[in-house]
Amino acid sequence: MKLRFAPSPTGYLHVGNARLAVANFLFARHNGAKFLLRIDDTDTSRGKPEYEEAIGKDLSWLGLKWDEYVRQSERLDRYAEVIEKLKATGRLYPCFETEYELNAKREARIRCGKAPIYDRAMLKLTADQRARAEANGKTPHWRFRLSDGSRKWNDLVMDECSVKLTAISDPVLVRGDGTILYTLASVIDDLDLGITHIVRGEDHVTNTGVQIDIAEALGAKPNRFTFAHLPLLLDSDGGKLSKRFDSLALKSLRQDGLEPMSIVSYLARVGSSDDPQVMTMDEAIAAYDISHVSKSAARFDMTQLLALNRRALHSLPFEAAKAHLPPEADETFWNAVRGNVDLSAEIPHWWDVVHGTIVPPSQPEDREFLQHALDTLPAEPWGEDTWKDWTNTLKEASGRKGRTLFMPLRLALTGEDAGPELHVLLGLMGRERTFARLLDAIQA
Repeated sequence: MKLRFAPSPTGYLHVGNARLAVANFLFARHNGAKFLLRIDDTDTSRGKPEYEEAIGKDLSWLGLKWDEYVRQSERLDRYAEVIEKLKATGRLYPCFETEYELNAKREARIRCGKAPIYDRAMLKLTADQRARAEANGKTPHWRFRLSDGSRKWNDLVMDECSVKLTAISDPVLVRGDGTILYTLASVIDDLDLGITHIVRGEDHVTNTGVQIDIAEALGAKPNRFTFAHLPLLLDSDGGKLSKRFDSLALKSLRQDGLEPMSIVSYLARVGSSDDPQVMTMDEAIAAYDISHVSKSAARFDMTQLLALNRRALHSLPFEAAKAHLPPEADETFWNAVRGNVDLSAEIPHWWDVVHGTIVPPSQPEDREFLQHALDTLPAEPWGEDTWKDWTNTLKEASGRKGRTLFMPLRLALTGEDAGPELHVLLGLMGRERTFARLLDAIQA
């Protein structure tokens, strides 16, 4: 058993194709199978090396480790060999129509109430006609002659699927410049590299029928592949998620401070009958069941992902959190702030609150209270009871309690109206910084 994830290096990975990477990886590992990363880089006009590098970086960050790595650009000789074989058997045939001519044909068929599919006119081309076309400088593109009838398969998600080949245009598999298209290259790779299971988006269902026909033309047995087509992701309002992919690139989510296992945990469960929960990679692999994926479109909910990320960070032990912390941070600091971070990108802010500088808000109505707090600030050394003793003194002298007692102090000492427990932060900040913060707040 062997699966593959096959992105094109024409952009950054986003949550849509990351979901497919997660599904292929978890399904493979759950079944003790191999996982192949194939870079579909035959589109040289759009593909860029930096995108390929980013794909590897993003997958590694998520923890999706591949067993094999293949680039289609390194297999061009093999593709040329298969193309010649298909030409020799007559399954690939040359077509000389221009795009203008093809558009005119489509429009004419539509006006006549016919399906706008290719009419196979070039199959009737004689050798003499082809020679004259080539003599006039025309170079053909090459279409694959589809079989009659349908191609059927039992999909692991969609159940029974069928594609009527006679309702589809013979697909162009080789461009006029001789470059191969994805539809053929992918089939050749899947056959040559021993792929057994293909997990991809439901937008490939029609393409699957075509590729089954191509595979059988290359000698593959019926049902050579097992397919699973996952419904596409929608946004939380039910719209197309593709419009928001730039903001949902893994690169952006990483920079925003999301944990990789929060993303993997969410994408493993979104659109399934299983509730999302924070998992380790081993737990995600053990629990993954593709039969739990719904046939209905799934909705990507950033609020739900952020909630998972919050839980992941709150439970992260110090050793695992070190990668997010300043080098000087210790376990006391992490234990103090981790319950108040939703994203790892927020951690530097709390480090500044404890050890850096802040700009306290103006509190003119509480200036007298803050002055009294400054005057009664306990002398060092400070201990576990310092905060309690100090606030009890302030409470008795001012008559304040609850929010009216603690909020002015929190705003003065942290610049925030919510956050970690003040009795812990006080010990981390120390008397000198606490004194300076109170003085700044009074003068604000």
